[in-house]
Amino acid sequence: MPDSWATSEGTRRSMLANKRRDTTSELAVRQLLHSRGLRYRVDFAPVPGLRRRADIVFTRARIAVFIDGCFWHGCPEHATQPKRNSEYWGPKLAANIARDRDTDRRFEEAGWRVLRYWEHEAPESVAMAVTTALRGTL
Repeated sequence: MPDSWATSEGTRRSMLANKRRDTTSELAVRQLLHSRGLRYRVDFAPVPGLRRRADIVFTRARIAVFIDGCFWHGCPEHATQPKRNSEYWGPKLAANIARDRDTDRRFEEAGWRVLRYWEHEAPESVAMAVTTALRGTL
């Protein structure tokens, strides 16, 4: 029997296969940053006591980088609203977006600079923007 959020066993398997970290987009950006000689923490919670993790963290520069999935985080270009089980998914996706804004606020209040990019953005562009941001802090 499917979980309350899954409309079928196939949907359940598909959703459970989604990665929390090391997505294709993250790996591509990390490879480019590493090839430029930059070192960083991966899937790291930079604010003590706050259970929120950034995808890429530059601890000395206090920069937290997020590479957000279009579906999960409400990309203005690619986000879609599920037609099935929308009474579950609508509030779930809205809560993700609200949590993202709250995370940004809390990290910034703790002295961190937050950089957010979408998974569809070109890894080279993201890596260049992160490198430029780092140059401004080091």
